[in-house]
Amino acid sequence: MKRYTVKDIEALLPKLGEDDPRWEMLRQDERKSVQALLARFERQKARRHAIEQRWEELMRYERELYAAGVRRIAGIDEAGRGPLAGPVVAAAVILPKDAYLPGLDDSKRLTPEKREALFAQIEACAVAIGIGIVSAAEIDERNIYEATRQAMAKAVNALSPPPEHLLVDAMAVPCPLPQQRLIKGDANSASIAAASVIAKVTRDRWMKELDRRYPQYGFARHMGYGTPEHFEAIRRYGVTPEHRRSFAPVREVLEASEQL
Repeated sequence: MKRYTVKDIEALLPKLGEDDPRWEMLRQDERKSVQALLARFERQKARRHAIEQRWEELMRYERELYAAGVRRIAGIDEAGRGPLAGPVVAAAVILPKDAYLPGLDDSKRLTPEKREALFAQIEACAVAIGIGIVSAAEIDERNIYEATRQAMAKAVNALSPPPEHLLVDAMAVPCPLPQQRLIKGDANSASIAAASVIAKVTRDRWMKELDRRYPQYGFARHMGYGTPEHFEAIRRYGVTPEHRRSFAPVREVLEASEQL
């Protein structure tokens, strides 16, 4: 039987079917370079299989709804409930039935670079994307829970075409559409995971813009969360209009300054 060069084998591997008799020949090849090539190919194959399997897991709620005749399913998620500054941002995403976004997951599990890449992929393939933003001042007026619900409702209302059913990460959206609340939905539904990426990247970009306006606070690094750096900046420079005055750490600084 023909003895292939390593370069030949590298080109051949992706073309071999599972039952091709040449697999046995390659496994018996004593060249270390060939065995290293086979090992790398098997690792890559295992990674691809894991990614495909993960996608199937993420699509189980959507597939159930498709089977029931629902065509347009919107995933809803938010970013920014916990920070001391900046808005809360919600996103609603309708993916096409044949969508495939390998590597998609809960945005908190992804690197900033992976989130940016997926953001572009979601934008390119989505049937519709809606974004809802509620400011720090509005959060202070309502409370963060109601502000988040308002942001989600805004995101849903921004969708065109409109959805027929909502999959929501834990919360209930104040709208008349049928909806399912999924615990840890951003890790269990492709539509919600896509919304989590859109919401997170949108909010991070917003906070980077605030960083340019208020460079002394380091918003681009901590995104408004209560890090030691952020606490120190608040104590040193006070609060901005973008800070949530109803949140205890910010309120305490304001109260302390009033007593001076």
